[in-house]
Amino acid sequence: MGFIYPAMNQIISHAARMRNRTRGRLSCPIVFRAPFGGGIHAPEHHSESTESLFAHIPGLQVLIPSSPQRAYGLLLAAMRNPDPVLFLEPKRIYRLVKQNVEDNGQALPIGKCFTLRQGTDVTLVSWGASMHETLQAADQLATQGVSAEVIDVASIKPLDADTILNSVDKTGRCVIIHEAAKTCGVGAEISALIAENCLSSLKAPVQRVTGYDVTMPYFELEKQYIPSVKRIVDSVNIVREYA
Repeated sequence: MGFIYPAMNQIISHAARMRNRTRGRLSCPIVFRAPFGGGIHAPEHHSESTESLFAHIPGLQVLIPSSPQRAYGLLLAAMRNPDPVLFLEPKRIYRLVKQNVEDNGQALPIGKCFTLRQGTDVTLVSWGASMHETLQAADQLATQGVSAEVIDVASIKPLDADTILNSVDKTGRCVIIHEAAKTCGVGAEISALIAENCLSSLKAPVQRVTGYDVTMPYFELEKQYIPSVKRIVDSVNIVREYA
């Protein structure tokens, strides 16, 4: 594993440079599918969330589905794309979510967020397997009279900043949820975009509910590492109570 991972990273990096290296004469229509993330009792080096690592590579598009239906539509879009796409598949989703998926050949757009729930009090932004806990938290908040808008990023790169910023402009509060470690995670990029563009709309500082800056623990502590419904709800209460 230690030798294979750097080799794959080099292959992906070279594919991402093809259009630039040939000054647009050649493209590299390839899809890299890879299971990632924790929650299935795998060893720690199989449970990492690596989206920020690959999102940093120019020319590479990074997609993460959160349900079977979005996996179908996004994978079709990736296969039809003229440039390299990294398709990260959260392992928890394989068994956690079941849906009927019609094989209709309709792709979903790359570079667009999906607003799964409309709300007015707070914006919840997440992707991948963490959408499961995020939607549960929105349901729990609804019982408390809190209207949460839920956004599934889906396309880490290119990122649909407009959908996120428009939502935060409306709600004035934002909580970002992801399984990856906090430092230098994609949540930090989204938080920076919000600070740069929505500062006058914010009623509270942006909160991040993430994994911790440690190696993914073995299965006995996995649930403590992965963002929980309680941690999300607690963060929403922090932004709501901010004076």
